[in-house]
Amino acid sequence: MIRFALRRLGLAALVALLVSAASFALIFVAGDPAVALAGQSGRGQDAEYLRTLYGLDRPWVIQYADWTWRALRGDFGRSLYFNLPVGAILWERVPVTLTLGCTALGFGLLLAVPLGIAAAMRPDSWIDRGALFLAVVGQAIPGFWLGLILIIVFGMRLGWVPISGTEEWRGYILPTVVLGYYVMPSLMRILRTGMIEVLGTDYIRAARAKGLLGPRVILVHALRNAALPLVSLAAVQFGVLLSGSIVIESVFALNGVGRLAWESILRSDLPVVQSIVLVFSLSYVLLTLAADLVNAWLDPRLRA
Repeated sequence: MIRFALRRLGLAALVALLVSAASFALIFVAGDPAVALAGQSGRGQDAEYLRTLYGLDRPWVIQYADWTWRALRGDFGRSLYFNLPVGAILWERVPVTLTLGCTALGFGLLLAVPLGIAAAMRPDSWIDRGALFLAVVGQAIPGFWLGLILIIVFGMRLGWVPISGTEEWRGYILPTVVLGYYVMPSLMRILRTGMIEVLGTDYIRAARAKGLLGPRVILVHALRNAALPLVSLAAVQFGVLLSGSIVIESVFALNGVGRLAWESILRSDLPVVQSIVLVFSLSYVLLTLAADLVNAWLDPRLRA
């Protein structure tokens, strides 16, 4: 297990290096960043001054090495709009997005696991069709539309929960439901498929022939193997929740990283955009590494 973990860690470090290079290159994709910083009304000498001020006249390799070294120390530069350290801005916004991602994934799994198991135990039954219907509805409904409907019904008419902000924990309820219902269909369907496949194997029939009770066979023997693709997909979906919650954070007026990314793009705040891309990309790398380690712990055959 240690050797497997070291191999995966080395691969993750290589991917992180490539991701950091891609994140750094994004600032040059749209053209000369000095011209973008000068704005439409800027003159040639303004762009030249900004190019010298921010070190954009140096070779790309030196700029990348300097940027990487500062990022490793937690220095992502200063925001051009807020005139504050980017790290401080992210540190203020990350807890909101991280809390929303964790609660949404937890809610999605809370729905997906029981529905997937129940659908797999009774294929083509009304339970199976009902679970698939909920999955299709979850994939078809746009998240912003569902969010607005929940705001109108539970926030404005019934007054049960706040419709925006995170001043209290209830402010996370509606966005958690929206994002959790968004990730539930894929999680439920992959668990259903895995459970149907595992329940038809010889060792499950042998376990039942030995007289093991149904819940023990399902939860201990079948779910352990059927959960392998679920773990990998859940890690990816968690990354999607962290990086793809821009619309939901805007609908519910949550000051998270997703909303900050959208505002920074509109304001051409390049250091903030660059840092957010780096943070989200590295989160995918770490989540994938964690999923590989968990799967290797669940199934020792993967270590080879």
